Order: sequence, then structure tokens, then C-alpha cells
Amino acid sequence: MIRKTALLLALSLLTVAIAFAGDDPSIKGHLRTDIQTAMQSFIDHQMVDGVYSHYDAVDGKLLRLKEANLHSGIVKKGDFYVSCADFTDQQGRSIDVDFLVLDADGKIRAVQGLVHKIEGTKRPYHLEND
Repeated sequence: MIRKTALLLALSLLTVAIAFAGDDPSIKGHLRTDIQTAMQSFIDHQMVDGVYSHYDAVDGKLLRLKEANLHSGIVKKGDFYVSCADFTDQQGRSIDVDFLVLDADGKIRAVQGLVHKIEGTKRPYHLEND
């Protein structure tokens, strides 16, 4: 019984850690709203006829992405706030794009998108300072 309880506790703690891996609860209020607004503005500004064109340097292909769905989770990686959006590409694949957002002189601006997942398969990248 004790072993089963310990296992359940360990699993619940792991679940909590995974849930917060993609969201920093200390990023809140106006900052959280401003980050989400900057991402949406960046995407909207880049869209032409409902398509967000993004060059995927890893595969060497231009992705024509549609149907942006912003995630609510935000984390801090190095100098950037990072949050993502789900898209569908021209082949119907699900593409998760992480957007890099900076706070420069009190102005929150999205500056770049990076393909983070294709069909659920992650692509690692490193933004933290060495």
C-alpha cells in the first residue's frame, strides 16, 4: 500500500512538472497579455491571403502555414519569452512554431518564429546564454 501511494505521488509530481514545463506561472498580468498580443500581431503582419510563409532552414523548404492557434503557455529562455502556435502546412501536417518575444526598452515585440515540432516530433534549439 505504501509503495502504491509513493508511486502515485511520484507520478502526480511528474505530471505537475510536465504541465509547468511549457508555462511559467510567474509571467502574468499585462506582461502575459502583451507577449500574446505581440505574437498575434507578428503573425497577422506576416500573413498574406491567410497564409503565414515560413522558411524552414532545417528542411530547406518554404512552409505555407494556415490556421494559427496560439498556446497560452509562455516560458523564458535566455533573453526571450517563448510561446508557440499551431499551424497546418500545405501538406496538411501539424506544425508547432515557437515565437521569440523580446522586451526592449519596455516594448514587447515578437521577432522570429522557429519550427519546434512537425507532426508532434520535437526539434531542439538552444536560446540560453552560454
